[in-house]
Amino acid sequence: MNAAEFLGKHITVQIDRAAGSPHPRHGYIYPVNYGFVPGTLSGDGEEVDAYVLGVTEPLTQFTGRCIALIHRTNDDDDKLIVVPDGLVLSVVEIRAAVDFQERYFESQVVLPGTKG
Repeated sequence: MNAAEFLGKHITVQIDRAAGSPHPRHGYIYPVNYGFVPGTLSGDGEEVDAYVLGVTEPLTQFTGRCIALIHRTNDDDDKLIVVPDGLVLSVVEIRAAVDFQERYFESQVVLPGTKG
């Protein structure tokens, strides 16, 4: 499934790494909620992953709008950016929010109407 198909759409994210929880292997703390879209399949053979931005409390599930995606150019594991309705974030704000994990990969932020 191409992650770009989710751009601009409402989706539900199952959170498996709530804000404030530690990464199971690398030890860093997730400053944002992170999860996956149930019933999907991404290029890495797992479900499509998503960062939930704009919500600070730990969540177990979230439904919002996919405003962008992180297209990894050196890895086959793109990440959706999902936010509450009405929230607008710049590319700089998105990059800053996900840098805790994305700093280890080469990537570009893809917005609706652009090509990754």
